[in-house]
Amino acid sequence: MTGSVSTHTWLVAAAYVAAGIIGAIVLRGLFTRLQRKAEQARWRGGDIVAAFLRLAAPWCVATGCAWGAVLYLPLGSATRHDLDHALLAVIVVVISVGSAKVAGVAVHAGATSHAGTSGSATIFVNITRVVVWTIGGLVLLDSLGIAITPLLTALGVGGLAVALALQDTLSNLFAGVHILASRKVLPGDFIQLDNGMQGYVVDTNWRNTIIRQLPNNILVVPNATVASSIVTNYHLPEHEMSVTVACGVSYESDLEHVERVAVEVGRAVMLEVEGAVREHEPTVRFNEFGDNSVNFNVGLRAGDVSAQGLITHEFIKRLHARFAKEGIDTSSPTATMVYSSPREDASLALLPPLASAPGGGEATQRVPIWLTLLGYRYPVHDHHSTSPDRNQPPEKAAASSCPPR
Repeated sequence: MTGSVSTHTWLVAAAYVAAGIIGAIVLRGLFTRLQRKAEQARWRGGDIVAAFLRLAAPWCVATGCAWGAVLYLPLGSATRHDLDHALLAVIVVVISVGSAKVAGVAVHAGATSHAGTSGSATIFVNITRVVVWTIGGLVLLDSLGIAITPLLTALGVGGLAVALALQDTLSNLFAGVHILASRKVLPGDFIQLDNGMQGYVVDTNWRNTIIRQLPNNILVVPNATVASSIVTNYHLPEHEMSVTVACGVSYESDLEHVERVAVEVGRAVMLEVEGAVREHEPTVRFNEFGDNSVNFNVGLRAGDVSAQGLITHEFIKRLHARFAKEGIDTSSPTATMVYSSPREDASLALLPPLASAPGGGEATQRVPIWLTLLGYRYPVHDHHSTSPDRNQPPEKAAASSCPPR
């Protein structure tokens, strides 16, 4: 500082500083109100501009007034030079931070509005902010008189070593960029990977894809795993999806009646259950003669993958009650297996051939007295049963005595 400074000079410098502080407070309050008004408008760019001005304008006004005070004071050339660079650095930092924030908000707003979801693609936001901060840092170094050309050269040479050290991280980074750029998997989509993991995509950051499962669990999957997997996206090409319910009725059922009842129950489910597509007409398709039933599928439609469980639950419950009311049999016939003991199997081989009853009656079997004394009782069969063949092995003889399924 050259010579003594008068009181008037100090007062003027203080007035500059006071004006900067008051102006910063006034501008911050003004732009805060402007930002609130802009958030209520339909144009999203208004609140982004207001947010940038709210952050940068007060600091720029305060720094400019402080710079005016520095210029008004009779300072030495070295001191003035250092203060000039310091104040310039403050302005560069403020503008860089504000620009990075605004650029991140703009990229986030553009990504979410274009995707039509409420999710956030933070990988693009982070990349944008890093680029803006890098440019601001280079401008700051240049304003302080530091040569940035050797620094850029060193970064270029060291970039190869960094890339080798961060190979997995960089692979996940570029995989995340590829996932979002291809627009096949977006935040808010319900996906299923080839390993069975499924859920809603919450976010894709620089390393991981965050997936929220239906039980509200969080899966953290590396971007490279998602990019290399076979992904089923249940929200493409639309959110609606088919819900197929497998059913079966007995062979004695009237299939025309079964189809009519199933369609009526399906219509009621489509109209009354939340998440169902009201305009969809249920379909019934018989597809198989099963072992014990005639099988068919009922085609319903859900507005989202999360609604298919409730639709299937309500349809099965209502169809079961309606079948019971209409007298439609859905039970399967039972089969009874009769197993004889090894002692009886050995005794059967010693019995004489069956003798026909007089007059063409049912064949009878006379059991020798010595077998009766040993406790053997010949099995009694009704007229529907098939007598065992003593010429067959014991296993086949026991199986032939079982009623057919």
